[in-house]
This record gives sequence, C-alpha cells and structure tokens, in this order.
Amino acid sequence: MEINDIIIQFIGSNNYSLSPITEGLINTTYLLEDLDRKEKFILQKINQNVFKQPEVVIKNHVMINELLRSNNYQFQIIEPIPSLTHQLLVKDSNGQSWRMLSFVENSITFLTAPSLETAFEAAKTFSYFLTIVNTEKLPAIEDTLPDFLNFEKRVADYKNSLKDAAPHLRKNAKAEIEITNQLLSLPDHWIEMEKSNQIPKRIIHADVKISNILFDQNHHPLAVIDLDTMMISTILYDFGTMIQSYTNTTYEDDGSAENNFNPEMYKVVKEGFLFYLKEKLTPSESQNLDYAAQVAIYIQELRFLTDYLNGSTYYSTKYSEHNLDRTKNQLQLLKGLREYLGSE
Repeated sequence: MEINDIIIQFIGSNNYSLSPITEGLINTTYLLEDLDRKEKFILQKINQNVFKQPEVVIKNHVMINELLRSNNYQFQIIEPIPSLTHQLLVKDSNGQSWRMLSFVENSITFLTAPSLETAFEAAKTFSYFLTIVNTEKLPAIEDTLPDFLNFEKRVADYKNSLKDAAPHLRKNAKAEIEITNQLLSLPDHWIEMEKSNQIPKRIIHADVKISNILFDQNHHPLAVIDLDTMMISTILYDFGTMIQSYTNTTYEDDGSAENNFNPEMYKVVKEGFLFYLKEKLTPSESQNLDYAAQVAIYIQELRFLTDYLNGSTYYSTKYSEHNLDRTKNQLQLLKGLREYLGSE
C-alpha cells in the first residue's frame, strides 16, 4: 500500500501536498495539506521497532487529551484525526500503523533553547502540563516503552555490552569507559528510592526536550506535543531530562565540546519547572531534583556508550564514532553540572 492510499483513507482525496518533517528521531513524519479543504495535518508512520503496540500509543493519547479538556487546559491540544471509516490508526500493506494529527498553524519549534527567557517559558509550560495531568486519581495509561526507565536494566545492559564489545571499540572508548565505571553507582539511590516507594508515581511526559513544545512567532508557547512516551513513573525523570536537554550549549553530537554546561540555563529551567509544581512535590522529590539531573545525563551517556559498544544498533548514526562523540558530549555536560553543584 503506497502512502497515497493511506492519505486517501484519511482525507478521501488525491488533491494534496506532502512534505517530510525531518526533526523527529523516531516516527516518520509529514506535513499533509488537503488542497480541497485548505487544511493542514500531521501524518505519521509510527515506528513499531520502538513502539511495539501503536494501539496503546493512540489509546493513551486520547486518554490524556480527555484529561486536559476536563481540567480546562489553557494550551492547544493535539487531536488524533480519525480516518473516513472512523479509525485512529490505518495500517499499510506491511502492517505499519499510520495516524493523522491536528496541525497548529503559524507555530515554530526549537532544537535548542534560543534564550533563557524561552527556556523558562518552556519549562513553565511543562510544569503546567504536568500539574494538569496529575489529578488525584491517575488514569490507567499503559506503558508504551517497557523498561525504558528501568535503570537497573540500563546498567546491566552496559555491563553486558562492555563484556561482549569488539576489542577495537573498547580501546576507542577507553577513557569514556573509565569515567563511566567510576560513576556506576550514581543511579543506585534512584533505584533504591523507587524500590522502597520513597518517591510517588506520577504521569510524566518522558520526552520534555524543547522541540516538543510549539511556540508562536513571539516565542510564546502554544502546545505540548509528542505524547507517545507518556507513562507512569517518577516526575524526577522529566526534570532530569529537561536539564539534560536545555543546559547543553552545543548539540549532543559534538564530541569535542568542553565547558558545555550552562549554569544560568539550569537556574531558569529549575525555576520554570517549579513554577506550578513546587507546592505539589513531596519533600523526597524536591530534595532530589539536583541529583535527578545528574542521573538523567549519566543514563543518557550510558545508553550512548552501550550502543557504541554494541556496534551502534539502536540509535541512528551518520559515522562510526557518532555514538562515542555523543558519549563524550554527555560526560562533559555531566562534569559541568557536577562542578556547578559541588558534586565533583
């Protein structure tokens, strides 16, 4: 089944324009314009190598949207658009799942925060979003990425990759392996807090990078997007990955980066994150925010290094040392953060 057949099932017309959107790392995304109705949509093929159950992704999305609407959410809501036969997922001849989503006109996205003010607004927007979805009774959303936040497994996977890696890969990454091994106990407290229920379970976005907020031309937030990874876990992860994403002064592919941690960005992002959430967090959550930022960066570094030692089979790479450069970048970011926090 060609993409044209998929489009016809959604809009019932051959009169359209289609252009790829290449910023995303997981799903295959297009901007679709129905030229008859003069309407634009987002068309996506869900990556089933990552999201094994696309039906769960859609079900969660609908559930979260209902929660947002029922709590008078102030930003725009990205709606799944049904096909002409009222299906939210359409399968092609290869069994791949496609969906169509509403499009927000005159919106822009950023890969990195263009200013401290924009970073604050982004963090504040996620703070508001998380406040709205975390009602007294959590909805029964299902995990779209089993073991994604199983840090015990992440550490075990790294140890296995180190044991089984090709000698030349271990040699190339010798310095990075040494630093990683020195910090191997860093996630232990996190793991223990989860096991002993010291931190509450909450709905989290799990992918709070700045590119998952749509802004208007004046850099005012319009919408939170990409709800595919939403799950029930600890909100510490969202804060940690926000810091991992926003405070890096370079792109994560830059393996030659030094001093790539921005302390001013850390301050405004933390302020924005706490804007709506401060009174809702438990003492154990509030006291572990700085720690969570370190763990989030370390786990991301660990994942890049694990993939490198495995022969780069998970992350998309453009050259042989791509994952090693990503590893170096995250280690520099972690070094800067730990120096700032006095953990070094």
